[in-house]
Amino acid sequence: MSKQRSKQYRARIDHALATPKLQQALHQFGDAYLLAREKAFSGYDFEAMRQEIAAMKDRVRENLDLYLDEFITNAEAAGATVYRAATAEDANRYIADLAKQKGAKLAVKSKSMASEETHLNVALEKAGTRPLETDLGEWIIQLAGQRPSHMVMPAIHMFKEEVAELFSKETGQQEPADIEHLVKVAREQLRQGYFDADIGITGANIAVAETGGIALVTNEGNARLASTLPQTHVALIGIEKIVPTLEDAAKVVRILPKNATGQLLTSYVTWIRGAVPGSGGEKDLHIVLLDNGRSALAASPSCQDALRCVRCGACANVCPVYQTVGGHVFGHIYIGAIGIILTAFFHGLDNAAEIVRACIGCRSCVTVCPSNIDLEEIILGLRETIGEEEGLGAGKTLVFRKVMRNRKLFHSLLRADSLLQKPVTRGERSIRHLPLFFSGLTEWRTLPAVAEKPVRDIFDKIPQRLETPRYKVGFFGGCANDFLYPELGEDLVTVMNHLNVQVSYAKEQNCCGVPALYSGDKETAIELAKQNIDAMLADDPDFVLTTCPTCTMALQRDFVEHLKDNPAWAAKAERLAEITVDAAGFIANQLGAADVFKGLAEQRKVTYHDSCHLKRGAGVWEEPRRLIATSGHELVEMAHADRCCGFGGSYSLTSHPDIAKRILGDKLQDVVASGADCVAMDCPGCMMQIRGGLEKQEMNVEARHTIELLADALKRKS
Repeated sequence: MSKQRSKQYRARIDHALATPKLQQALHQFGDAYLLAREKAFSGYDFEAMRQEIAAMKDRVRENLDLYLDEFITNAEAAGATVYRAATAEDANRYIADLAKQKGAKLAVKSKSMASEETHLNVALEKAGTRPLETDLGEWIIQLAGQRPSHMVMPAIHMFKEEVAELFSKETGQQEPADIEHLVKVAREQLRQGYFDADIGITGANIAVAETGGIALVTNEGNARLASTLPQTHVALIGIEKIVPTLEDAAKVVRILPKNATGQLLTSYVTWIRGAVPGSGGEKDLHIVLLDNGRSALAASPSCQDALRCVRCGACANVCPVYQTVGGHVFGHIYIGAIGIILTAFFHGLDNAAEIVRACIGCRSCVTVCPSNIDLEEIILGLRETIGEEEGLGAGKTLVFRKVMRNRKLFHSLLRADSLLQKPVTRGERSIRHLPLFFSGLTEWRTLPAVAEKPVRDIFDKIPQRLETPRYKVGFFGGCANDFLYPELGEDLVTVMNHLNVQVSYAKEQNCCGVPALYSGDKETAIELAKQNIDAMLADDPDFVLTTCPTCTMALQRDFVEHLKDNPAWAAKAERLAEITVDAAGFIANQLGAADVFKGLAEQRKVTYHDSCHLKRGAGVWEEPRRLIATSGHELVEMAHADRCCGFGGSYSLTSHPDIAKRILGDKLQDVVASGADCVAMDCPGCMMQIRGGLEKQEMNVEARHTIELLADALKRKS
């Protein structure tokens, strides 16, 4: 089953990648969104706002039954009929039965992801009621027979020419591909439906416990028409939309449009409480509260924060995978990072498995989430669950559990690779071509060769003559720095010694465990965490330095999370986390030593690429720039400096190299457009990806680690 599912998913990826207009449209939208969002939040404290939303949503989750009871009591007192639906089928049955009771032939609908989740339109059609989507985007995809590709903008993947063709079939005449005209056509086609419909169906953005009322936040007037003109109004609402008070509702209204579309406020905020008078007498208001996996999500310790979601869709807006393949690939019903989690609980792990693996883990979604959900961490938990359910596969099981856990065996095999690779390296440090079925790995980038001697084998021969060092630090090399870029380790010692810092290298250290963790093998990640904690704390260093932000996050965050419930290891993991710091951050912050390098470098034009886990994990992005500029280089900013380069470890090697290739292409365009002759970064993985792409395309731009640039400056001085 999983092989067939994977094959079908790969076919959808191939189709999306073969549609360059799709990437163009999504990139243009993403760029415009970021500018609009920045402007919308100008003068606001986004961090404080999202902390408020998170705290309020957590309070609701912890007291969900209490707030549901309060909402139901107040809604019924105001004249609404409330039904609690345990499943999608239950909700659909209630609404379809209601339509039959009313003799409804037509139901007008405003945009509702909950109705997409339950496949309500199919249930209505089976019951003899025609559903008519009245949101412009939803109507377009209804005509196209598709599902939404975005939670807020359902037809964002379509072009005006496609829409004109759909509308022409609907009207029976040729409609020009002019947006203003097409909007007019939609208005004319849909208007009569509001008057003819017996039932209006909406969702709701908010349900207020203290009043029993609901709120709809929209940009089109169709939601108001659908909720007021038909004699019966049905609101299908996920139980996570409950908020305690009107004041809490106002917090959601303040943040939602800014984060969803970059607007200060949407065109319409509609508040509905109870049945309202209509031309034919008092209307019916039916509120269907949908569970459909939400209670299970609330009970999941590792995933429950996802219930904070306010459905802004921003996690897709900034996602490099979404911008590359779109929502019909990177989603099921719900799309993007939050869609991965909701799919697992609302539609089952089988439907979530492929999109869980498609996430590259760049944390862009975490940065913009208005509910402060650590989406990446939850997705990692789902990978573990899927790994347990479906297995890791024979290859990964062998590598992680038999090889990586055995440090000596693992490192012996890497040393052997340095000999076995000689026929393809031809004496160079880069592998430009691989034979046979490995050839795809070097079609679009070169790969670094395994060094003849890793850092661990040469470290004791690096001279360090410090009589009274300011600090003694341990160096956590990580696999790439150790075995691919040992010269980076030498450069780190050069830089640190110049700053009167003694560096040691614990030979017992192993892989940080992130490759295993990202593949769903938490058991191996925990074993490696223990090995590394023992190794790095053995000499009681003042600090532990890293040159790889993925390793930084492993030592600072993952080890603590893995071992927090283990009394024998929790305190040690916390200690290692406290003293672990990225090398550039250490120089700029702990040492305050940026000025030490002032004017030492031979000036060149340098641009900077923000590694995902450095900026959005360790919180370091200004410090490397300061070091580069202070040392004497001309620092020029590239567009999208913090957009992922597409590496993602095994993501670009074995998992989704096709997506990674396209993401790298975007990055290389930005690097070249900056006019720089060097692109700096603070991650060996990004060096591997960006340097490999630059070399393969023979672009005259160097890719260097910030520490290498500082070491070059010092060598020039001497």
